[in-house]
Amino acid sequence: MAQQPSPLLLLLVFAMTVLVRSSNGDWPPSPGYWPSSRFRSMAFYQGFRNLWGPQHQSLDQNSLTIWLDRTSGSGFKSVRPFQSGYFGASIKLQPGYTAGVITSFYLSNGEAHPGNHDEVDIEFLGTTFDKPYTLQTNVYIRGSGDGRIIGREMKFHLWFDPTQDFHHYAILWRPNEIIFLVDDVPIRRYPRKSDATFPSRPMWVYGSIWDASSWATEDGKYKADYRYQPFRARYTNFKASGCTAYAPATCRPVSASPYPSGGLTGDQNRAMQWAQANHLAYDYCKDYKRDHSLTPECYT
Repeated sequence: MAQQPSPLLLLLVFAMTVLVRSSNGDWPPSPGYWPSSRFRSMAFYQGFRNLWGPQHQSLDQNSLTIWLDRTSGSGFKSVRPFQSGYFGASIKLQPGYTAGVITSFYLSNGEAHPGNHDEVDIEFLGTTFDKPYTLQTNVYIRGSGDGRIIGREMKFHLWFDPTQDFHHYAILWRPNEIIFLVDDVPIRRYPRKSDATFPSRPMWVYGSIWDASSWATEDGKYKADYRYQPFRARYTNFKASGCTAYAPATCRPVSASPYPSGGLTGDQNRAMQWAQANHLAYDYCKDYKRDHSLTPECYT
């Protein structure tokens, strides 16, 4: 009978496998802190309601499915506005051809300030059969179109296939910073450098799926193809914790790190640097075709 390998040898092989994956840029280093575990999950109807497309939305054991077809997409919205907080959901995307389709989880006050709103986005830009999804993060401050839109996009190709399983995506919004996280790995930190470049008015939490064929996939080169409908997205593990718009001034903003004052630990910063070094596909501050007088935070 062949001799079985010792537990110590198996552990060593596992450790070496993880080390090789990390050194090859295939998997992030540990952030050392997991903010998603610090905030309680809620049932969908505890914190959210359908906003539009109710016939394209179904709930099964707290897993919400929304879908897009030729007739409509669908969206949901938090029942309360917030002035700061941690907002997350575990999301599973549709595989295959999804060009032109946007699946989103974001903060906005567009209904309260039409044409002059703030917004903080996590958006999945649909794709073709042979290319990965793009995760786009974005920040808008007091402006929403009519030729005046100023986006602050950073785009990523993730280190996993987001169609194969649920992964947790989150936005941490404090008075002095916005942090985007994927499975508790910070991928972007947007600090407050001036009042003019940071959203400070209360926002609601939204999720949606919709047709953005004019720009979503390679600047509109590939459109939504309804031969592949319906396009579905699944959400679960909803989190929305922080200071609501009605909270007293003594409400303390939550943090994405062990530090009550915010910011990131050394391990979290290293994980973020890894994500940006290995998976960043676009950074608006490094796009030299843009007029950066409109985005002065790129210079400070």
